[in-house]
Amino acid sequence: MDEELHERVRAAIRRIPGGSVATYGDIADLTSAPSPRLVGKVLAEDGHDLPWHRVLRANGTPAPHLAEEQLARLRAEGVLADGDKVDLRRHRWADVVPEDEPGLF
Repeated sequence: MDEELHERVRAAIRRIPGGSVATYGDIADLTSAPSPRLVGKVLAEDGHDLPWHRVLRANGTPAPHLAEEQLARLRAEGVLADGDKVDLRRHRWADVVPEDEPGLF
């Protein structure tokens, strides 16, 4: 992965406002990353200083190994989950809502 893409991914994650979430795929689309897995790789290797807890899987759930801490951090920001699933229609970051889903916000 080139350094420019790496920094674009980091910058996009940094911009997710408190009280909102995005999916790995949202960030990949926003930054022209080739896959959501690359976003996860950036977070795993260089995401300690980012609001990593605001990035979820496509179904609105956190990664299983991070679920407890991630959901606690999101709750502290007002993002509530039903069990372990966040309602993306309610909490998804407006900058990444697909144009073909105009009724979300």
